[in-house]
Amino acid sequence: MSDASESHSDLLIVGGGLNGPALALAAARAGLTSTIIDALPKARMEDATFDGRAYALALASVRLLRNIGVWDRIEGHSQPMLDIKVSDGRAGEGPSPLWLHFDHAEIEEGPMGHMVEDRYLRRALLEEMAARPEITVRNETRVTDQRTGPDGASVTLDSGEVLRGRVVIGCDGKKSATAQRAGIRRHGWGYGQTALVCAIAHEKPHHGVAHQFFMPPGPLAILPLPGNRSSIVWSERDATAKAIQALSDDEYLEALRPRFGDFLGEISLEGQRFLYPLVLSVCEEFAGWRLALVGDAAHGMHPIAGQGLNAGLRDVGALAQVLTEAKDRGEDIGALDVLKRYEEWRRFDTASLAMATDLTNKLFSNDNPLLRAGRDLGLGLVNRMPGLRRTFIREAAGLTGDLPDLMR
Repeated sequence: MSDASESHSDLLIVGGGLNGPALALAAARAGLTSTIIDALPKARMEDATFDGRAYALALASVRLLRNIGVWDRIEGHSQPMLDIKVSDGRAGEGPSPLWLHFDHAEIEEGPMGHMVEDRYLRRALLEEMAARPEITVRNETRVTDQRTGPDGASVTLDSGEVLRGRVVIGCDGKKSATAQRAGIRRHGWGYGQTALVCAIAHEKPHHGVAHQFFMPPGPLAILPLPGNRSSIVWSERDATAKAIQALSDDEYLEALRPRFGDFLGEISLEGQRFLYPLVLSVCEEFAGWRLALVGDAAHGMHPIAGQGLNAGLRDVGALAQVLTEAKDRGEDIGALDVLKRYEEWRRFDTASLAMATDLTNKLFSNDNPLLRAGRDLGLGLVNRMPGLRRTFIREAAGLTGDLPDLMR
Protein backbone atom coordinates (compact mmCIF):
# COMPACT_ATOMS: atom_id res chain seq x y z
CA MET A 1 0.00 0.00 0.00
CA SER A 2 1.24 3.47 -0.83
CA ASP A 3 0.15 6.86 0.47
CA ALA A 4 0.31 8.63 -2.88
CA SER A 5 -2.23 7.78 -5.51
CA GLU A 6 -1.64 6.84 -9.07
CA SER A 7 -3.82 8.38 -11.74
CA HIS A 8 -5.79 5.21 -12.41
CA SER A 9 -7.11 2.27 -10.38
CA ASP A 10 -9.62 -0.40 -11.24
CA LEU A 11 -11.72 0.50 -8.19
CA LEU A 12 -12.22 3.97 -6.69
CA ILE A 13 -13.52 3.17 -3.20
CA VAL A 14 -15.10 6.08 -1.34
CA GLY A 15 -14.92 5.42 2.41
CA GLY A 16 -12.15 3.78 4.38
CA GLY A 17 -14.03 2.40 7.40
CA LEU A 18 -14.31 -1.39 7.39
CA ASN A 19 -16.14 -2.47 4.23
CA GLY A 20 -13.96 -0.38 1.91
CA PRO A 21 -10.64 -1.91 3.04
CA ALA A 22 -12.17 -5.40 3.10
CA LEU A 23 -13.35 -4.96 -0.50
CA ALA A 24 -9.96 -3.65 -1.62
CA LEU A 25 -8.27 -6.71 -0.08
CA ALA A 26 -10.78 -9.11 -1.64
CA ALA A 27 -10.34 -7.46 -5.04
CA ALA A 28 -6.54 -7.56 -4.73
CA ARG A 29 -6.70 -11.37 -4.64
CA ALA A 30 -7.87 -11.15 -8.26
CA GLY A 31 -5.19 -8.62 -9.20
CA LEU A 32 -7.60 -5.67 -9.24
CA THR A 33 -6.14 -2.35 -8.06
CA SER A 34 -7.97 -0.01 -5.68
CA THR A 35 -7.66 3.55 -4.43
CA ILE A 36 -9.44 4.19 -1.13
CA ILE A 37 -10.46 7.79 -0.45
CA ASP A 38 -11.06 8.38 3.26
CA ALA A 39 -11.92 11.61 5.07
CA LEU A 40 -10.35 10.45 8.36
CA PRO A 41 -6.66 10.91 9.20
CA LYS A 42 -4.51 7.77 9.18
CA ALA A 43 -3.60 8.27 12.86
CA ARG A 44 -7.27 7.99 13.78
CA MET A 45 -7.52 4.66 12.01
CA GLU A 46 -4.38 3.38 13.75
CA ASP A 47 -5.40 4.50 17.26
CA ALA A 48 -4.92 1.53 19.62
CA THR A 49 -7.01 3.03 22.44
CA PHE A 50 -10.14 1.08 23.32
CA ASP A 51 -13.09 3.41 22.72
CA GLY A 52 -15.90 1.00 23.59
CA ARG A 53 -16.87 -0.08 20.07
CA ALA A 54 -16.94 -3.76 19.09
CA TYR A 55 -18.54 -5.97 16.46
CA ALA A 56 -20.34 -9.32 16.51
CA LEU A 57 -18.82 -11.13 13.54
CA ALA A 58 -20.82 -14.12 12.32
CA LEU A 59 -18.90 -17.25 11.38
CA ALA A 60 -19.36 -16.49 7.66
CA SER A 61 -17.76 -13.05 8.18
CA VAL A 62 -14.86 -14.63 10.05
CA ARG A 63 -14.30 -16.90 7.05
CA LEU A 64 -14.19 -13.90 4.71
CA LEU A 65 -11.69 -12.09 6.93
CA ARG A 66 -9.56 -15.24 7.06
CA ASN A 67 -9.62 -15.55 3.27
CA ILE A 68 -8.50 -11.94 2.73
CA GLY A 69 -5.61 -12.36 5.17
CA VAL A 70 -6.98 -10.37 8.12
CA TRP A 71 -8.30 -12.89 10.64
CA ASP A 72 -4.93 -14.26 11.77
CA ARG A 73 -4.03 -10.73 12.89
CA ILE A 74 -7.06 -10.40 15.19
CA GLU A 75 -8.02 -13.91 16.25
CA GLY A 76 -5.94 -13.64 19.43
CA HIS A 77 -7.88 -10.52 20.42
CA SER A 78 -11.31 -12.01 19.73
CA GLN A 79 -13.92 -13.64 21.97
CA PRO A 80 -15.84 -16.65 20.61
CA MET A 81 -19.61 -16.49 21.08
CA LEU A 82 -20.39 -19.98 22.33
CA ASP A 83 -24.03 -19.56 23.36
CA ILE A 84 -26.84 -17.06 22.74
CA LYS A 85 -29.68 -16.65 25.23
CA VAL A 86 -32.82 -14.81 24.10
CA SER A 87 -35.40 -13.68 26.66
CA ASP A 88 -38.27 -11.25 27.14
CA GLY A 89 -39.16 -9.11 30.14
CA ARG A 90 -39.24 -5.71 31.79
CA ALA A 91 -36.49 -3.64 33.38
CA GLY A 92 -36.05 -4.54 37.03
CA GLU A 93 -38.27 -7.63 36.81
CA GLY A 94 -35.87 -10.07 35.15
CA PRO A 95 -36.59 -12.29 32.13
CA SER A 96 -39.61 -14.45 31.45
CA PRO A 97 -39.26 -18.13 32.48
CA LEU A 98 -39.74 -19.06 28.81
CA TRP A 99 -36.59 -18.29 26.84
CA LEU A 100 -34.50 -19.51 23.94
CA HIS A 101 -30.97 -20.93 24.11
CA PHE A 102 -28.63 -21.39 21.12
CA ASP A 103 -25.59 -23.62 21.79
CA HIS A 104 -22.69 -23.58 19.30
CA ALA A 105 -22.19 -27.32 19.87
CA GLU A 106 -25.40 -27.95 17.91
CA ILE A 107 -23.61 -27.16 14.61
CA GLU A 108 -20.43 -28.79 13.34
CA GLU A 109 -18.64 -25.62 12.21
CA GLY A 110 -17.74 -24.30 15.69
CA PRO A 111 -18.56 -20.98 17.39
CA MET A 112 -21.43 -19.05 15.80
CA GLY A 113 -19.21 -15.99 15.67
CA HIS A 114 -16.66 -13.85 17.47
CA MET A 115 -16.68 -10.46 19.15
CA VAL A 116 -13.88 -8.17 17.99
CA GLU A 117 -13.07 -4.67 19.18
CA ASP A 118 -13.07 -1.94 16.55
CA ARG A 119 -9.45 -0.97 17.25
CA TYR A 120 -8.12 -4.44 16.40
CA LEU A 121 -10.20 -4.92 13.28
CA ARG A 122 -9.28 -1.52 11.83
CA ARG A 123 -5.59 -1.98 12.53
CA ALA A 124 -5.58 -5.49 11.02
CA LEU A 125 -7.15 -4.16 7.82
CA LEU A 126 -4.56 -1.37 7.64
CA GLU A 127 -1.68 -3.79 8.19
CA GLU A 128 -2.87 -6.18 5.52
CA MET A 129 -3.46 -3.34 3.04
CA ALA A 130 0.09 -2.10 3.68
CA ALA A 131 1.34 -5.46 2.41
CA ARG A 132 -0.62 -5.24 -0.86
CA PRO A 133 0.86 -3.14 -3.70
CA GLU A 134 -2.52 -3.20 -5.46
CA ILE A 135 -3.99 -0.85 -2.83
CA THR A 136 -3.49 2.92 -2.47
CA VAL A 137 -5.03 4.95 0.37
CA ARG A 138 -5.74 8.67 0.35
CA ASN A 139 -6.45 9.90 3.90
CA GLU A 140 -7.91 13.24 4.98
CA THR A 141 -9.41 13.59 1.52
CA ARG A 142 -13.00 14.06 0.39
CA VAL A 143 -14.72 13.41 -2.92
CA THR A 144 -16.56 16.46 -4.22
CA ASP A 145 -17.73 15.10 -7.59
CA GLN A 146 -17.96 11.84 -9.50
CA ARG A 147 -18.52 10.89 -13.12
CA THR A 148 -19.63 7.44 -14.25
CA GLY A 149 -20.66 6.20 -17.65
CA PRO A 150 -19.95 3.69 -20.41
CA ASP A 151 -16.50 5.17 -21.11
CA GLY A 152 -15.07 5.26 -17.59
CA ALA A 153 -15.31 6.59 -14.06
CA SER A 154 -13.64 9.42 -12.19
CA VAL A 155 -13.81 11.23 -8.86
CA THR A 156 -12.76 14.79 -8.10
CA LEU A 157 -11.11 15.36 -4.73
CA ASP A 158 -11.39 18.44 -2.52
CA SER A 159 -7.87 19.33 -3.64
CA GLY A 160 -9.10 19.56 -7.23
CA GLU A 161 -7.23 16.41 -8.24
CA VAL A 162 -9.09 13.94 -10.47
CA LEU A 163 -8.67 10.18 -10.04
CA ARG A 164 -9.76 7.84 -12.80
CA GLY A 165 -10.88 4.23 -12.63
CA ARG A 166 -13.25 1.60 -13.90
CA VAL A 167 -15.77 1.51 -11.03
CA VAL A 168 -16.70 3.96 -8.25
CA ILE A 169 -17.78 2.10 -5.11
CA GLY A 170 -19.61 3.86 -2.29
CA CYS A 171 -18.62 2.55 1.14
CA ASP A 172 -19.42 5.88 2.78
CA GLY A 173 -22.21 5.02 5.21
CA LYS A 174 -25.93 5.61 5.65
CA LYS A 175 -25.76 9.19 4.39
CA SER A 176 -23.72 8.11 1.38
CA ALA A 177 -22.70 11.10 -0.71
CA THR A 178 -21.76 8.63 -3.46
CA ALA A 179 -25.38 7.48 -3.68
CA GLN A 180 -26.65 11.07 -3.51
CA ARG A 181 -24.37 12.24 -6.31
CA ALA A 182 -25.61 9.33 -8.42
CA GLY A 183 -29.23 10.37 -7.78
CA ILE A 184 -30.05 7.09 -6.03
CA ARG A 185 -32.91 7.46 -3.55
CA ARG A 186 -33.31 5.74 -0.19
CA HIS A 187 -36.56 4.48 1.29
CA GLY A 188 -37.25 3.64 4.92
CA TRP A 189 -38.35 4.96 8.26
CA GLY A 190 -37.16 5.70 11.75
CA TYR A 191 -38.03 3.46 14.68
CA GLY A 192 -38.37 6.17 17.30
CA GLN A 193 -35.57 4.28 19.02
CA THR A 194 -31.92 5.17 19.66
CA ALA A 195 -29.14 2.71 20.52
CA LEU A 196 -26.89 3.45 23.49
CA VAL A 197 -23.58 1.68 22.87
CA CYS A 198 -20.77 1.16 25.37
CA ALA A 199 -18.53 -1.47 26.94
CA ILE A 200 -18.53 -2.56 30.55
CA ALA A 201 -16.27 -4.51 32.88
CA HIS A 202 -18.01 -6.94 35.23
CA GLU A 203 -17.16 -8.95 38.31
CA LYS A 204 -18.10 -12.44 37.08
CA PRO A 205 -17.07 -14.27 33.86
CA HIS A 206 -19.51 -14.35 30.94
CA HIS A 207 -18.36 -17.80 29.70
CA GLY A 208 -18.72 -16.67 26.07
CA VAL A 209 -22.50 -16.27 26.34
CA ALA A 210 -24.28 -13.50 24.41
CA HIS A 211 -27.62 -12.26 25.75
CA GLN A 212 -30.50 -10.60 23.90
CA PHE A 213 -33.05 -9.25 26.39
CA PHE A 214 -36.22 -7.79 24.85
CA MET A 215 -37.96 -5.02 26.80
CA PRO A 216 -40.95 -2.86 25.78
CA PRO A 217 -38.85 0.23 24.83
CA GLY A 218 -36.33 -1.86 22.85
CA PRO A 219 -33.82 -4.73 23.11
CA LEU A 220 -30.67 -4.92 25.21
CA ALA A 221 -27.76 -6.95 23.81
CA ILE A 222 -24.94 -8.05 26.13
CA LEU A 223 -22.11 -9.38 23.99
CA PRO A 224 -18.99 -11.05 25.45
CA LEU A 225 -15.56 -9.45 25.00
CA PRO A 226 -12.20 -10.94 26.03
CA GLY A 227 -11.79 -11.00 29.80
CA ASN A 228 -14.57 -10.01 32.17
CA ARG A 229 -15.94 -7.41 29.78
CA SER A 230 -18.98 -7.11 27.56
CA SER A 231 -20.22 -4.86 24.77
CA ILE A 232 -23.64 -3.27 25.35
CA VAL A 233 -26.13 -2.28 22.63
CA TRP A 234 -29.13 -0.89 24.45
CA SER A 235 -32.17 0.49 22.61
CA GLU A 236 -34.54 3.04 24.18
CA ARG A 237 -37.11 5.51 22.93
CA ASP A 238 -35.39 8.52 21.38
CA ALA A 239 -36.10 11.00 24.19
CA THR A 240 -35.17 8.50 26.91
CA ALA A 241 -31.92 7.58 25.18
CA LYS A 242 -30.87 11.21 24.81
CA ALA A 243 -31.62 11.86 28.47
CA ILE A 244 -29.61 8.81 29.57
CA GLN A 245 -26.69 9.75 27.32
CA ALA A 246 -26.59 13.19 28.97
CA LEU A 247 -26.10 11.63 32.44
CA SER A 248 -22.77 11.31 34.23
CA ASP A 249 -21.04 7.90 34.04
CA ASP A 250 -22.28 6.95 37.51
CA GLU A 251 -25.84 7.97 36.69
CA TYR A 252 -25.63 6.14 33.35
CA LEU A 253 -24.68 2.92 35.18
CA GLU A 254 -27.56 3.44 37.62
CA ALA A 255 -29.93 3.58 34.61
CA LEU A 256 -28.36 0.45 33.10
CA ARG A 257 -28.31 -1.74 36.22
CA PRO A 258 -32.06 -2.53 36.51
CA ARG A 259 -32.09 -3.46 32.82
CA PHE A 260 -28.82 -5.40 32.98
CA GLY A 261 -29.46 -7.27 36.24
CA ASP A 262 -26.85 -8.62 38.63
CA PHE A 263 -25.97 -11.96 37.02
CA LEU A 264 -22.45 -10.74 36.19
CA GLY A 265 -21.91 -8.96 39.50
CA GLU A 266 -20.77 -5.37 39.81
CA ILE A 267 -20.33 -3.43 36.56
CA SER A 268 -18.27 -0.40 35.49
CA LEU A 269 -17.87 1.52 32.23
CA GLU A 270 -14.91 1.06 29.88
CA GLY A 271 -14.20 3.40 26.99
CA GLN A 272 -16.60 5.93 25.54
CA ARG A 273 -20.39 5.99 25.23
CA PHE A 274 -22.05 6.26 21.82
CA LEU A 275 -25.52 7.15 20.58
CA TYR A 276 -26.98 5.91 17.28
CA PRO A 277 -30.52 6.78 16.05
CA LEU A 278 -32.10 3.63 14.59
CA VAL A 279 -33.60 3.63 11.11
CA LEU A 280 -34.39 1.20 8.35
CA SER A 281 -33.32 2.40 4.92
CA VAL A 282 -32.67 0.64 1.62
CA CYS A 283 -31.50 2.24 -1.62
CA GLU A 284 -33.60 1.84 -4.75
CA GLU A 285 -30.51 0.63 -6.59
CA PHE A 286 -27.26 -0.94 -5.43
CA ALA A 287 -25.50 -0.53 -8.79
CA GLY A 288 -25.39 1.51 -11.99
CA TRP A 289 -22.97 2.20 -14.83
CA ARG A 290 -19.51 1.92 -13.20
CA LEU A 291 -21.07 2.39 -9.77
CA ALA A 292 -21.82 0.10 -6.82
CA LEU A 293 -22.92 0.68 -3.22
CA VAL A 294 -21.75 -1.52 -0.35
CA GLY A 295 -22.79 -1.88 3.30
CA ASP A 296 -24.55 1.02 5.01
CA ALA A 297 -24.26 3.05 1.81
CA ALA A 298 -26.76 0.59 0.28
CA HIS A 299 -28.83 -0.43 3.31
CA GLY A 300 -29.27 0.19 7.00
CA MET A 301 -31.26 -1.91 9.45
CA HIS A 302 -32.09 -2.34 13.11
CA PRO A 303 -29.15 -3.81 15.10
CA ILE A 304 -31.50 -6.31 16.74
CA ALA A 305 -29.62 -9.29 15.29
CA GLY A 306 -26.21 -7.62 15.06
CA GLN A 307 -26.19 -8.03 11.29
CA GLY A 308 -25.11 -4.56 10.10
CA LEU A 309 -21.41 -5.26 9.49
CA ASN A 310 -22.12 -8.88 8.59
CA ALA A 311 -24.52 -7.75 5.84
CA GLY A 312 -21.86 -5.33 4.60
CA LEU A 313 -19.25 -8.08 4.46
CA ARG A 314 -21.68 -10.23 2.47
CA ASP A 315 -21.86 -7.32 0.02
CA VAL A 316 -18.06 -7.28 -0.07
CA GLY A 317 -17.87 -11.01 -0.80
CA ALA A 318 -20.57 -10.87 -3.47
CA LEU A 319 -19.19 -7.81 -5.27
CA ALA A 320 -15.62 -9.14 -5.18
CA GLN A 321 -16.82 -12.42 -6.69
CA VAL A 322 -18.83 -10.70 -9.43
CA LEU A 323 -15.86 -8.49 -10.34
CA THR A 324 -13.41 -11.41 -10.26
CA GLU A 325 -15.57 -13.62 -12.45
CA ALA A 326 -16.15 -10.77 -14.93
CA LYS A 327 -12.40 -10.09 -15.11
CA ASP A 328 -11.66 -13.79 -15.67
CA ARG A 329 -14.18 -13.85 -18.54
CA GLY A 330 -12.66 -10.77 -20.13
CA GLU A 331 -15.70 -8.61 -19.46
CA ASP A 332 -15.69 -4.92 -18.60
CA ILE A 333 -15.97 -4.98 -14.78
CA GLY A 334 -17.76 -1.62 -14.79
CA ALA A 335 -20.40 -2.58 -17.33
CA LEU A 336 -23.99 -2.15 -16.21
CA ASP A 337 -24.95 -5.79 -16.77
CA VAL A 338 -21.95 -6.95 -14.70
CA LEU A 339 -22.70 -4.73 -11.70
CA LYS A 340 -26.42 -5.52 -11.86
CA ARG A 341 -25.46 -9.15 -11.11
CA TYR A 342 -24.19 -7.91 -7.77
CA GLU A 343 -27.39 -5.97 -7.18
CA GLU A 344 -29.60 -8.93 -8.02
CA TRP A 345 -27.54 -11.19 -5.75
CA ARG A 346 -27.74 -8.93 -2.74
CA ARG A 347 -31.12 -7.21 -3.04
CA PHE A 348 -33.37 -10.10 -1.98
CA ASP A 349 -31.15 -11.16 0.92
CA THR A 350 -30.87 -7.56 2.14
CA ALA A 351 -34.61 -6.89 1.87
CA SER A 352 -35.41 -10.16 3.67
CA LEU A 353 -33.00 -9.37 6.50
CA ALA A 354 -34.27 -5.80 6.83
CA MET A 355 -37.88 -6.98 7.03
CA ALA A 356 -37.03 -9.75 9.51
CA THR A 357 -35.29 -7.32 11.87
CA ASP A 358 -38.12 -4.81 11.44
CA LEU A 359 -40.84 -7.34 12.26
CA THR A 360 -38.90 -8.77 15.21
CA ASN A 361 -38.45 -5.31 16.67
CA LYS A 362 -42.15 -4.50 16.24
CA LEU A 363 -43.17 -7.81 17.80
CA PHE A 364 -40.96 -7.46 20.87
CA SER A 365 -40.69 -3.68 21.44
CA ASN A 366 -44.10 -3.29 23.04
CA ASP A 367 -45.93 -4.18 26.25
CA ASN A 368 -49.10 -5.64 24.73
CA PRO A 369 -50.07 -8.52 27.08
CA LEU A 370 -51.39 -10.74 24.28
CA LEU A 371 -48.27 -10.29 22.17
CA ARG A 372 -46.10 -10.80 25.25
CA ALA A 373 -47.80 -14.13 26.03
CA GLY A 374 -47.56 -15.24 22.40
CA ARG A 375 -43.90 -14.39 21.92
CA ASP A 376 -42.87 -15.93 25.25
CA LEU A 377 -44.69 -19.12 24.30
CA GLY A 378 -43.01 -19.01 20.89
CA LEU A 379 -39.54 -18.70 22.44
CA GLY A 380 -40.28 -21.65 24.70
CA LEU A 381 -41.57 -23.80 21.83
CA VAL A 382 -38.60 -23.10 19.57
CA ASN A 383 -36.31 -23.96 22.47
CA ARG A 384 -37.92 -27.42 22.58
CA MET A 385 -37.52 -28.08 18.82
CA PRO A 386 -33.90 -29.06 18.02
CA GLY A 387 -34.33 -28.96 14.24
CA LEU A 388 -35.80 -25.47 14.17
CA ARG A 389 -33.33 -24.28 16.79
CA ARG A 390 -30.46 -25.55 14.65
CA THR A 391 -31.85 -23.59 11.68
CA PHE A 392 -31.82 -20.41 13.76
CA ILE A 393 -28.26 -21.12 14.90
CA ARG A 394 -27.07 -21.49 11.31
CA GLU A 395 -28.86 -18.25 10.46
CA ALA A 396 -27.10 -16.48 13.34
CA ALA A 397 -23.78 -17.86 12.11
CA GLY A 398 -24.44 -16.43 8.64
CA LEU A 399 -24.35 -19.87 7.01
CA THR A 400 -27.67 -19.72 5.17
CA GLY A 401 -28.59 -18.24 1.79
CA ASP A 402 -26.48 -17.81 -1.34
CA LEU A 403 -23.03 -17.31 0.22
CA PRO A 404 -20.11 -15.77 -1.68
CA ASP A 405 -17.13 -18.10 -2.15
CA LEU A 406 -15.08 -16.06 0.36
CA MET A 407 -17.61 -17.04 3.07
CA ARG A 408 -17.71 -20.75 2.29
